[in-house]
Amino acid sequence: MSKQYETNFQAIPEDNKYWWKDEVIYQIYPRSFQDSNGDGIGDIQGIISRLDYIQNLGVTAIWISPIYKSPMVDMGYDITDYQQIDPVFGTMDDVDELIRKARDRGIKIIMDLVANHTSDQNEWFQKALHDPQSKYRDYYIFKHTDDGKAPNNWRGTFGGSTWTPVPGEPGTYYFHTFAAEQPDLNWENPKLRQDMYKIINWWLEKGIAGFRLDAITQLKKDLDWASLPADGRDGLVNVERKGLNRPGLGKFLRELRDETFAKYNAVTIGEAYGVKPEDLSEFVGPNGYFSMIFDFSYLNIDVADPNEWYRKNDWQVADLAHTMFSSQQSIKEANGNFANVIENHDQNRALTKFIQDPNSRTPAAAKALAAMYFFLPGVPIIYQGQELGMKNFERTSIDQFNDVSSLNNYQRALNNGYSEKEALKFVNWRSRDNARVPMQWDDSETAGFSTHKPWLNPGNHRAGINVFNEETDPKSILNFYKRILQIRQDPQYKSLFIEGNLQPLPLADKDIIGYQREYQEQKITILVNLNNQLVDLGHQFIGEVIVDSLYNHDDHQVNVDKLAPFQAVVLKSE
Repeated sequence: MSKQYETNFQAIPEDNKYWWKDEVIYQIYPRSFQDSNGDGIGDIQGIISRLDYIQNLGVTAIWISPIYKSPMVDMGYDITDYQQIDPVFGTMDDVDELIRKARDRGIKIIMDLVANHTSDQNEWFQKALHDPQSKYRDYYIFKHTDDGKAPNNWRGTFGGSTWTPVPGEPGTYYFHTFAAEQPDLNWENPKLRQDMYKIINWWLEKGIAGFRLDAITQLKKDLDWASLPADGRDGLVNVERKGLNRPGLGKFLRELRDETFAKYNAVTIGEAYGVKPEDLSEFVGPNGYFSMIFDFSYLNIDVADPNEWYRKNDWQVADLAHTMFSSQQSIKEANGNFANVIENHDQNRALTKFIQDPNSRTPAAAKALAAMYFFLPGVPIIYQGQELGMKNFERTSIDQFNDVSSLNNYQRALNNGYSEKEALKFVNWRSRDNARVPMQWDDSETAGFSTHKPWLNPGNHRAGINVFNEETDPKSILNFYKRILQIRQDPQYKSLFIEGNLQPLPLADKDIIGYQREYQEQKITILVNLNNQLVDLGHQFIGEVIVDSLYNHDDHQVNVDKLAPFQAVVLKSE
């Protein structure tokens, strides 16, 4: 480990490859977390000002969504310069201060890495665009067709063709999995890969703990570039059929790991859509490409396709339980680890998604969801505002949305025959803007986020859902989160939650998510009622109550045979 890395603030254990298993991570969407300079946009100094709050919550690492220089077409996931901070967020000096002050509080910093694509304003792409002979032309994917038509019929994740014409070069196109302003990098080019490794290592030298890796299973494309039968009215086919988790991807990911992360004992969290259960060991096994990947199986249970929001799923608690536990069984067989989430910057709010009855989206339900996922094997991640029970909003016009994916999904719904009212309902439900509204610090007009009108209007279902109100309420969602973080960090339970086996309990037909964690002589039972009715478990669970989301217990030993609506109980059994 270099001297520069050692003196640049971050303390990562050199002798423990799996140090990250002990972490609890908090995701910050910096644009919406805290504005420090009154321009209506969150920034790095805003994060610094709230480090005490994060420390008091009990988390040990922060994952920060992109703060690199960007034109913000996709809110920072379109990067102009990987080694500059966008002025709306601050400066590199602010980043150094954040790393240092977080470390003083025992908190590590994890950056977001977008390796699949850049902004079209990136210097590499601009040189590639304006000079066909430039070496940077091969840093991206350009194709020429004799008939002047797009090279194939692949549809981008945000809708429309994956191909955009190159100005001044008839018949020449560049490729983009996402928006046209996000051209894909050509990972087939070794020179591009080496330049990316230099950037990654530069950040690791600076002292960050690791990376969350955006769209990382999309680096490899099928090089036949062949069209496929259309799967929609637009005559196009989902790009994921030819550009997601394709054969040959492992070569890139293995080299990426060895040239960067492995040298620094860094933590890596892969956004790894499309990984089959039988391939999990390759990705997150003992010699996997990443430390862990996200479990999206139940995160997208509300839609048949996460890129087509109008295709909603009907699901029951039994489906949720089956999906969750099947996924956990797969990762166990791979001897790997999940990063467990119920919210992130790309999702609608968990309380709205998982609690299907609008009248039941209460603090009790939010606590039940917290207990449901927090004690699963893997590393728990909390998204900003989740610990308060933030909910989806309701917008009355598509003009009130910022998210490029929301705008495209609205149009796709219209193109598939839905009315404007129906399309708006889909977007209100699934919009990424639901998670991107300002963090709710208090009940003021701007939610304590800024002294200026925020860049995105606050949510409109936020009465009493804020830090100021919840910090002083012992029964609040916020204080429940603090309690379950304390439990997970408690030395007497740490090994159990990190290494313990998972045993699902057959209660899902009763709308109960139930499971046990076992390690050596220890056993903990988690029982969560996701029903708005009292449920008879049909069995007695006996033990010491570690936490109950609804009630206090004076008795040392209790018998639990019923659960009140949205009650969550964690029991320690001898």
